[in-house]
Amino acid sequence: MKKIIVLGAGLVGKAMALDLSKEHDVTSVDINEQALKAASSSGLTVQKLDFSNVELLKEAIQNFDLVVGAVPGFMGFETAKTVIETGKNMVDISFFAEDPFLLDDLAKKNNVTVVTDCGVAPGMSNIILGYHNQRMKIHSYECLVGGLPVVREWPFEYRAVFSPIDAIEEYTRPARYIQNGAEVIREALSDAELINFPNVGTLESWNSDGLRSLIKTMPNIPNMIEKTLRYPGCIEYLKVLRSIGFFSQEEIEVKGVKIKPIDLTARLVFPQWKLKPGEEEFTIMRIRIEGEENGEAKKYEYNLLDRTDRSTQTLSMARTTGYTCTAVANLVAANMFIRKGICPAEFVGEEEGNFRFVMDYLENRDVRCQINSLSLKNA
Repeated sequence: MKKIIVLGAGLVGKAMALDLSKEHDVTSVDINEQALKAASSSGLTVQKLDFSNVELLKEAIQNFDLVVGAVPGFMGFETAKTVIETGKNMVDISFFAEDPFLLDDLAKKNNVTVVTDCGVAPGMSNIILGYHNQRMKIHSYECLVGGLPVVREWPFEYRAVFSPIDAIEEYTRPARYIQNGAEVIREALSDAELINFPNVGTLESWNSDGLRSLIKTMPNIPNMIEKTLRYPGCIEYLKVLRSIGFFSQEEIEVKGVKIKPIDLTARLVFPQWKLKPGEEEFTIMRIRIEGEENGEAKKYEYNLLDRTDRSTQTLSMARTTGYTCTAVANLVAANMFIRKGICPAEFVGEEEGNFRFVMDYLENRDVRCQINSLSLKNA
């Protein structure tokens, strides 16, 4: 049993803390008293903490064996830096915008392991790709992924399980992908496609900046792309808001008062994106990997469709993101993954034992990928 502190007691952070508490001594911390109350009522040990106060954060994590990060993206980089400076191992799902490898030298200097982007995608998807990249020559990788409410409600037909401000990042940050060995940069929400999925129906995919670390760590793969999935029509509303400037961080003056348009947008839109009590959602992901394995052309397809756990009211996005993170947290806690420095999730998947551990861990929690493989020369 290890002492683990989970930074962030939101919907995903709470699910991770509860899962880890089955085998470890876990403390859940947050500044939001409502989130702490919900965590406490579930039997978790809680502590109020302002993550932006570096000295208080260092003091809070000092006596723990492992830190699990579930803070909003805009706080993620500095939080990870503070954890590293304190000499603690960390597994993180904050998905911050900064390049995590800027902290690599610091992490190695402090002899710590920091697994970044350890959610569903990036996260589970990276672990899968890391596994296959060690065992075949990959020509192409495609990941389509989304988290959606079961009940479609106009106009956005979307709910934010993570920090809503992080969702807006997906709509504004340029999307990068690899095509024929070259990096391509396109605006977010571009290249929309309609795709039909069994048991779900037609969804719309569009370019988002989901490859992240893979662009650096997988230079051998000539074609890689990740696209986000939403209900058809959603992106038109987002494009309108973006083009008018509602997502802008630049201040404008209204009746003598300076405001950031994104602050107004947040006040108006976020309540519409909040999950209602008892509302259910699902996570869908399709991964396709093609290349050569043992001298023959091979294609792998992973299909994930996970829904809210009605028995525990645990959201699907909390399950798929959170349990991937807690699986890796258990690997680090047990010294089964000991690579030092910044370690995006694809590094975890390279070793077969770790890959199997994560996939089995997820399956034991009813998070299951259907895996199909095809020898293309026999197709």
